[in-house]
Amino acid sequence: MKTNDITKAQNPALRGSLNALRRSAEAARKVAIQTDTDLVIVKDGQLLRISAEELRKSAGGDAAKP
Repeated sequence: MKTNDITKAQNPALRGSLNALRRSAEAARKVAIQTDTDLVIVKDGQLLRISAEELRKSAGGDAAKP
C-alpha cells in the first residue's frame, strides 16, 4: 500500500498509523541517543546498524544530546 492510500483509508486508525509510526521512530532515535545504543533498522531489505554518534550527527549535534 502506498502512503497516499493509507492517508485516504476509511478506517481512522489506519489513517493515523503512518503518523504513529513516524512518532515512534523519532522516539526510538531519541532513546538510542540518550542510552548511547545502536539503532537497528531495515532499509531496502538489509539490516542496518546506526550508532548513537551517527544519530547525533544527523539530528544536528548538540540539539540531540541528553
